[in-house]
Amino acid sequence: MARKELAINGGDPVRDKFLVFGNPIIEKEEIEEVVASLKSGWIGTGPKVEKFENIFKEYVGSKFAIALNSCTAGLHLSLIVSGIQKGDEVITSPMTFCATANSIFHVGAKPIFVDIEKESMNIDPEKIKSVLTKKTKAIIPVHFAGRPCNMDAILEIAKENNLIVIEDAAHCIEGYYKEKKIGNIGNLTCFSFYVTKNIVTGEGGMVTTNNEEWADKIKMYGLHGLSRDAWKRYSDEGFKHYEVTFPGFKYNMMDLQASIGIHQMKRINKYLIKRNKIWKKYDDAFKDLPVSLPPKPENKTIHARHLYTLILDIDRLKVDRDTVQKALQKENIGTGIHFISLHLHKYYRETFGFHIKDFPNAKYISERTISLPLSAKLTDKDIDDVTLAVRRVLEWYSK
Repeated sequence: MARKELAINGGDPVRDKFLVFGNPIIEKEEIEEVVASLKSGWIGTGPKVEKFENIFKEYVGSKFAIALNSCTAGLHLSLIVSGIQKGDEVITSPMTFCATANSIFHVGAKPIFVDIEKESMNIDPEKIKSVLTKKTKAIIPVHFAGRPCNMDAILEIAKENNLIVIEDAAHCIEGYYKEKKIGNIGNLTCFSFYVTKNIVTGEGGMVTTNNEEWADKIKMYGLHGLSRDAWKRYSDEGFKHYEVTFPGFKYNMMDLQASIGIHQMKRINKYLIKRNKIWKKYDDAFKDLPVSLPPKPENKTIHARHLYTLILDIDRLKVDRDTVQKALQKENIGTGIHFISLHLHKYYRETFGFHIKDFPNAKYISERTISLPLSAKLTDKDIDDVTLAVRRVLEWYSK
């Protein structure tokens, strides 16, 4: 039987309506809670933010959880409160979103990139040792796609060199590393509730820590540097004077956002189970194609299943990754690229004089990775459409 013509070549697409990548699932309870907040007149930072923080703190098992308007804000404030400043160096992965490195820049420090392990796509602890200097003050491991980093090795390096560990867990809310909950391992951990994440508030982030001083400072610094509980100053407890204790930032989360989060958290395990089922269907559907599938997590480690990333075997394909992505788009399947290594981007390349071959594993992944829809909102029909489109495109372009 002749293969069906691809949509990019004029054939009929797999589906009529475009399937958005990272489409969040918002249910009735979230909508009702947001409406209730609007009717209450309290839509800024207030009691629902505090409730969301308490729910998240209990889930992670940390002593403190501070809600902010983004994970980026969390990374920035975590660096500030842990004393990272101009002239310091912070080690991180180039295989991440730009916010990780930008946060380091914003405190005047220098990001030091370390190549990744090709299979896990996480920072390679062995390579961390080779870039340590007297200026090194912290490590930001990035739990890529929801797969926890090798935290035992990273923590050992940090302990031996008196370094702060700030985990970028934007992808890893549900993750466990060897039965230890992500968010309760390093000194500080930053989470994201952006619209494409496993748990969403539209925009939003959270920092967890067991250090009370840091938690208090993050809370204050995230609301202009106003004295603690300044958000209560217009409540029914009566007006409260406040003091500016630090030239802070406008990083606070709103009750409108927290209204979504407090109900999303009730279904966090339900959503993970759904994504695990999708993950298995993808594994079964693509195992004979010219791709590498995501490897299984370590023993006693839970992958948060944020991104399902195929690594294309471009030596067995007639086209590059970008062409495959365009072909899938024409089949009405949305995809993502996670990520183009930061050392390949104009700003970092020109600022530090990086060469294209400086981080070979990150470059390898950058040229081959493509992320498929994985939202808990996906229907069986959506999943079937994704698998059909991927198979059709890759079989068409196979050598």
